[in-house]
Amino acid sequence: MSVRPPVLVDIKFNPEGVARVLKTAFADRGSINLADPANRERDFSETEYALLWKPDADLFRRAPNLKVIFSGGAGVDHIIGMAGLPDVPIVRFVDRSLTTRMSEWIVMQCLMHLRGQYAHDVKQRRREWAKLIAPEAAEVTIGVMGLGILGLDAVAKLKVMGFNVIGWSRTRKTIEGVETFDAGELDRFVAKTDILVGLLPLTPETTGFYNSGLFKKLRRDGALGQPVFINAGRGKSQIETDIVSAIREGTLGGASLDVFEVEPLAADSPLWELENVFITPHDAAVSEENALFRHVEMQIARFERGEPLQFVIDRAAGY
Repeated sequence: MSVRPPVLVDIKFNPEGVARVLKTAFADRGSINLADPANRERDFSETEYALLWKPDADLFRRAPNLKVIFSGGAGVDHIIGMAGLPDVPIVRFVDRSLTTRMSEWIVMQCLMHLRGQYAHDVKQRRREWAKLIAPEAAEVTIGVMGLGILGLDAVAKLKVMGFNVIGWSRTRKTIEGVETFDAGELDRFVAKTDILVGLLPLTPETTGFYNSGLFKKLRRDGALGQPVFINAGRGKSQIETDIVSAIREGTLGGASLDVFEVEPLAADSPLWELENVFITPHDAAVSEENALFRHVEMQIARFERGEPLQFVIDRAAGY
């Protein structure tokens, strides 16, 4: 029986967790963990599969015979622009747990803005007993941008909470009981939106997409009084100076941000101290290593049985 080449792993998050799980992952072929200094100079010419998250710039030159590339997360923008990217399928990570965690974060943020949690926190620290009258969820329209697996799950769970939910995607999606819009209807979509939830992939078209021009088009006469921006998609889709200005000028009444143009967010960023802004350190939905490696093992098995890979991205669209 021929020896199967090991899976090349170059993941730039949680190195201890990755190393621990790799001890038992890919039992039929083993793996090469690029985080291990002992593997820095190894020959990767026989490698057929690579699992990557923000890989080394020269990786594809060193591994010229790849058959499939697996992303270590839901996004693939960290791979798409790399030099020497081979013309092979790129598979993104889709996992029930990751989807559930993302929806938990989105629902939590929407509810905190609905119920004035920031104002309550301020009153608590002042030891003030001050009741706030919040609108009901049904009075608030949440516009979800990006209707892939994550977006569809968020839409369903926000509807369960009673919010009016609408959706936008580059090409129109049909969702029962949800009004949807396509690229040509952006202005109509944002004009109806009280809370804008960003789950867009990063492409040339979505870079800098969430900007002052877009924020000014959001609904201003809704139950919240001022619109809110929530982003858990990609940091480079937002212009942070525009978010700061919009909050200070009252164009936005608040924001929740899990992703940033540069991570970690600089300590001197004004975003940290703005009123009614919630900051989380890109942990809304963290890839869990056991689930990630099981996903890759299953896809490799499908590929080697001659079955179609799942969750292959459209190279032209960039997601």
